[in-house]
Amino acid sequence: MRAIWTGAIGFGLVNIPIKIYSATQSSSLDLDMLDRKDHSNIKYKRVNENTGKEVSWDNIVKGYMLKDKYVVLEDADFEDAMPEKNKMINLQTFVKLQEVDSIYFDTPYYLEPQKSGEKAYQLLMQALEKSKTAGLGTFVMRSVENLAIIKPYNNILVLNKIRFEEEIRDTEDLKIPKSSKISKAEMDMALQLIKANSKEFDISAFKNEYSKELMKIINQKSKGKRATIRKINVENTKASDLLEKLKASLA
Repeated sequence: MRAIWTGAIGFGLVNIPIKIYSATQSSSLDLDMLDRKDHSNIKYKRVNENTGKEVSWDNIVKGYMLKDKYVVLEDADFEDAMPEKNKMINLQTFVKLQEVDSIYFDTPYYLEPQKSGEKAYQLLMQALEKSKTAGLGTFVMRSVENLAIIKPYNNILVLNKIRFEEEIRDTEDLKIPKSSKISKAEMDMALQLIKANSKEFDISAFKNEYSKELMKIINQKSKGKRATIRKINVENTKASDLLEKLKASLA
């Protein structure tokens, strides 16, 4: 694995040098875009809007439109905006993990201690385990400020980027019924159904089945076989049929 960020965790006055690695990888199939006529690969080019000519990465800069004119930003500008956050994840507070709603969670990363930081890394991890808390702080990666939560996981520290409050959309525009009258029988059966299907959480029981089935179709097509489409009709449950469907589910 290749580190995507190098810096330190600020734990009070203790600085723990660390490297960040991506903790996830895609399980989806890597599909290419092709021209239907001759199956040639479709390539994306970085083209100058005025000249129509391709632009090399060396000549590409970032800019912000301000008063009908672009202000170009160089690497030094991003560093200068908040230099401490480019190299430091300062843990500003500690929270109970269950208090952080799942809607805020984003990408996970593994944290690896650098030389001279091993003992402080272990101290922070064990202290978080014993206090049953997670550290909350902010840092800058790839010119973007991130809110992050750091917690122990399988004897290492994991950083989860979490969303800022302003990034969560309001639900006011959604047409959600204010309240529906639920009978005691309907509620009792719904609870029975949940209890009957409740198990301890085991992520290994879930696989990316869609990619596996899609790969079967790819193999069939490579042998000249035609894919068949299985028609699925989803019947929506009416309010009047709710009790009957719950009974059938339990049976």
